[in-house]
Formats: sequence, C-alpha cells, structure tokens
Amino acid sequence: MLEKINKLLLLVIMLVMATATSTSVYAGGKVILYSAHKQAIIDAMVPRFEKKTGIKAEVIKAGSGDIINRANAERANPQADVIWSIGGEQLEASSELLANYIPVGYDKIESAFKVGKNWLPYTAIVNVFIVNKNLLKPSQYPRTWKDLARSDLKGRISSARADKSGSSYMQLATVLTIYGDKGWDVYKPILQNFVLSGSSSAVPRFVNDGEAAVGITLEDNAYKYVQGGGPVEIIYPEDGTVAAPDGIALLKNAPNSENGKRFIDWALSKETQEFLVQEMGRRPIRNDVSASGDLPPLSAFKVVPYDFSWSAGNKDLFRKKWNDILIGE
Repeated sequence: MLEKINKLLLLVIMLVMATATSTSVYAGGKVILYSAHKQAIIDAMVPRFEKKTGIKAEVIKAGSGDIINRANAERANPQADVIWSIGGEQLEASSELLANYIPVGYDKIESAFKVGKNWLPYTAIVNVFIVNKNLLKPSQYPRTWKDLARSDLKGRISSARADKSGSSYMQLATVLTIYGDKGWDVYKPILQNFVLSGSSSAVPRFVNDGEAAVGITLEDNAYKYVQGGGPVEIIYPEDGTVAAPDGIALLKNAPNSENGKRFIDWALSKETQEFLVQEMGRRPIRNDVSASGDLPPLSAFKVVPYDFSWSAGNKDLFRKKWNDILIGE
C-alpha cells in the first residue's frame, strides 16, 4: 500500500514539474510585433528569439503602409510594442508615435545608418532589378531606371504599389532623387509599364516563375531566388540605387515596453545580424559584421545618397501624384 502511495506521489510531482516547465517557457511574458517582413524570415527568427529570451513573440504581419495606419489608429491605446522591419520613410513620417530607445551595442551600428528620429536601423537594404534569364537575353536586360520605360517591357515588369509598400515607395523616391526636376518625367512611363502586386515579396517570385520578365525589388528578396538556383539574375541600376536602412522602433506607451526593448536589443545583436546575413541575404548595419561574400560590396555599384527627412516629408504628396499617374490624371 505504501509503495502505491509513493508511486502516486511521484506521479503527482512529475506532473507538477511538467506543468511548471511548460508554463515557464514563456515566463518572461510576451512582445507584440507589427512587421512587414517576409513570412519566411518571421518563421525563421521568432523561434530563435523565443528560445534565447523566454519571451513569447506575437507577430501581426502587414504591408508597411497598413502597419503605420494601424499604429496611428491605436495611438491612444497602443496594441503593439515594436514595429519590425518597415521602410524608414514611414517611420520617419510617424516618429511622434515612437519612443526613443538606445539599444545595447548602439556604438557598433554604422554611423551612416543612424539617420532616424526615434527609430533605429535594422538592416541595410538595396533596391535592385531581378530579371528572368529565360525570358530576356543579356542584351535585353534593363540596366538603368530609364530602361524600365522601354516599350518592349510594357506589361512585363512586376512591382509593388508605392502607396502600400515601403520598399516600392523608396524605389519611386530613388528615381526622383537621381533625376531631380525631371524625376517624374522619367518615372511616369516606368509606372505605365508595371504590373502591380499587392505584395512586395511576391515580385521576385513572379519573375522566378516566369510570370514577369523583370521585377523591382529588394536585394535580399532577389538573392533568395538566386541562391535557390532559379533562372534569375540581379541587376544593380547603372544610374544609381539606394543602400539605406529599413527600420525597427519601439512604440510609445507600448503595453510590453521592456520586452519590446529586449526584442530590439536581440534584433540588433551581433549574433542576429550574422544570422540575417548568412541565412537571409540581408546586409548588416553593424560595423563588426560583414556582408555575405556572395553579394558585391557597395563600392561595386553606384549608390546615391538618400534623404529620409525629404522622402518622409513628401510622402503624401508623392503618393497622390503616383495615384494620379496611375489613373491617368
């Protein structure tokens, strides 16, 4: 009888320990993240963060514009802690929603990327063209932004919407930066050649699958398909492109502010930045982490300076102009 009681007590103790173990996995609470990241990156990174910190990460994925609209609508009662990986212009334009935070290892961030008010650089992004080698010969590749206006490319170029996508808006602003007063004259026929997608991450997939001959996208999005052996090639525009940071930021009055800070510290850590380089094809913003050897150095192509304040300050005006051109003014 005593033996049975001891066995029963042992079983109860084991059940209690198992319950304690399962509930302590996220004993550090939770953090709520609004992100425009590709789902593949979210799926790869969130388990790493949770394992490292014991904090449960809840991710709401949406386009950059939708994320900012949501954060604005919730400003009196914030529902998220961190905005994770969206275009810097949109963070700059909404900096009043954001809490200033200096992360651990801030001194290791390249000074050239410390350009935001109340937001931090997350990775360095480069705007590129991706071409399908089965649909175009090298002599037919677009080599400049102006080449995208060629009549033989009409309806064959995939792009996200500049009024929804942070990266697509940056592409528009890049053309306006390069060509100044003539920027809209250059961009208008380019836009008329586009087949627009609701998702920026879908653009390189359309090119890889042969649904489009050319895509305007971010370097890391294109690089994934190159790595995968797809029939694609990356083109760096000869008339210039932008190499600038996308951003990460802590929201003001965030419900889980301390965990939000821990997430930012983790995202900008040397370990995580190295993972982003090695596994995701992103360029780091830390000066103690090197870019992938498979990607050309920034010195290998023409990089144009990018003014986030100018871009953010003109966002509403430029998006209205973009929509006016789209519907034929």
